[in-house]
Amino acid sequence: MIQDILPYKLNNSYQPDAKPDEDSLIVVFKDNKLLLKIDSSGENVDFPRLKDFKGDSISDLTYIFSVDEEKFFLAEALCLNNENPGFETPAGYAFYNLRRIMGYELEPKRYMYAAFTAYHLSQWYENNSFCGRCGNKVMKDSFERALVCPKCGNKIYPRINPAVIVGVINGDRILLTKYKTGFAHNALIAGFTEIGETVEETIAREVMEETGLKVKNIRYYKSQPWGIAGDILIGYFCDVDGDDTISMDESELKYAEWVYRDDIVLQPYDYSLTNEMMRMFKEGNRVWN
Repeated sequence: MIQDILPYKLNNSYQPDAKPDEDSLIVVFKDNKLLLKIDSSGENVDFPRLKDFKGDSISDLTYIFSVDEEKFFLAEALCLNNENPGFETPAGYAFYNLRRIMGYELEPKRYMYAAFTAYHLSQWYENNSFCGRCGNKVMKDSFERALVCPKCGNKIYPRINPAVIVGVINGDRILLTKYKTGFAHNALIAGFTEIGETVEETIAREVMEETGLKVKNIRYYKSQPWGIAGDILIGYFCDVDGDDTISMDESELKYAEWVYRDDIVLQPYDYSLTNEMMRMFKEGNRVWN
């Protein structure tokens, strides 16, 4: 999965006094695209370093996290899509849509994980420039990763959306779906937890809404941060309960079928919790029992 970067480790502790040096990695977003270098083979990805930028073309850098000894700083002015007349794109770098490059197994994997996580934080900064309570401009908190309103004291923390990924099992078959629009590959039942709802209730509701099936024996599998959507994905396996006739929600799905393990077609990249869960079932692993 995207976060499996051992022996490297993400350190997301808040360090408001951290300062960049010439080798610090700089995260630059513009129009929701990320500044990266991808080599001609389409296999390797890199972030620009501070030393790659000329003069005052980069400014307002905020430390966001590190991966081992590599420190990442967010260039806020460009992240917020403001004009910066002095900005020059370093040679060899270009702005890439993260959703498009998800289809490639780019190395090093830790940089793809960093890109997803940086996107999550950049969107939080962009969407919370002003206090939702009084409308005053907010500022960074000095002690924790939060934005604080100097007028009314309201604090805003990074938003993390809980969502479930559900592998519904029926003997030697698993329920696979494809979305009606957008993502083109095989998927599992998925959905966001709603107000006042437990995760287990989310699973039962989402499976019923999308396929008309009841489920039982809900078992936790694994979780995954998914920065591209600001989610924490929580994976579960469960069994179909009773009638296994599918009644598909045609407004959301274009495909929902019971598929034997040997016939499962995996996603073309190994970043997602969904793909790992499909692969575990396909390979006959018994981790869901």
